[in-house]
Amino acid sequence: MPVTPRSTTLSGDRPARLDAHSTRLGTWELVRLLGEGQLARVFAARPVDAPPAAPPCYAIKVLRPEWQDDARGLAFLARETHVGRKVACPHLVRVLAAQLNEPPYYVAMPLLNGHTLAERLARDEPLDLPVVAWIARQVAQALAALDEAGWMHADVKPENIFLAASGHTTLIDLGFARAKTERASIGERVVLGTLDYLAPEVLYSSAGGDIRSDVYSLGVTMFEMLTGRLPFDAEDVAELAAQHRQELPGDLRSLAPHVPTRTARLVHQMLAKEPLRRPVPQDLVQRLAAIEIESFAERFAVT
Repeated sequence: MPVTPRSTTLSGDRPARLDAHSTRLGTWELVRLLGEGQLARVFAARPVDAPPAAPPCYAIKVLRPEWQDDARGLAFLARETHVGRKVACPHLVRVLAAQLNEPPYYVAMPLLNGHTLAERLARDEPLDLPVVAWIARQVAQALAALDEAGWMHADVKPENIFLAASGHTTLIDLGFARAKTERASIGERVVLGTLDYLAPEVLYSSAGGDIRSDVYSLGVTMFEMLTGRLPFDAEDVAELAAQHRQELPGDLRSLAPHVPTRTARLVHQMLAKEPLRRPVPQDLVQRLAAIEIESFAERFAVT
């Protein structure tokens, strides 16, 4: 059956709690487990009335059993549902439908084929500058769309950047997204997220940052893509937070001499301690596009 963005539930029947052996959830057949985190499990799925041999074309994110009775877990799914429906961008994950009024709570999204940037970086293979610029520019476009709609993503990191074989990039996982007028709750982020990519104002300011905090997180990600290492690294959480707030990252061109000065300068601007010194996403898209075009042209130049 087709999935319509207007529906608020995927089934008119009262759903039972999902257990480890369930293969059906409302009107969905869960085909295989794609992955799981602290909050949710994600399954590849197809409508139950689809032909048995039909490939799964949807991803169903189901709140883990231990979070089904926790208001915070439901709030994450509700946030993802709201933003995933409200903000339209080809580089931002879409939410098609959701079950939020009774357990088991879940959201339905298109199934993306490919792998995360984190999985790509785990191969320890260098990423060429044109590819880095290509990926970062698409993420910046997603951030620009969020910003124009009055939101920030608040959890930009390689695990939430999905790469298709074609090179199309999608920013996923909108559960931490925050409206411009909303104050952040860093306590939940410390428990559920990672500090490696968080901007210093998110860690230390009561306001919790804005879209430029996402630009900082994308800057950390670009630094990692270009050098193979994070700009700040510490085993102790307090030390890592202090590094983000006080220390300058290593010189990018010293770590990756092949990176042009213009690109290194942009990454360091994205990592500025003062948010107002960072580019806004709309400007960032233009600057990354220029680097992308220039670097691709150099690669294919006839000599």
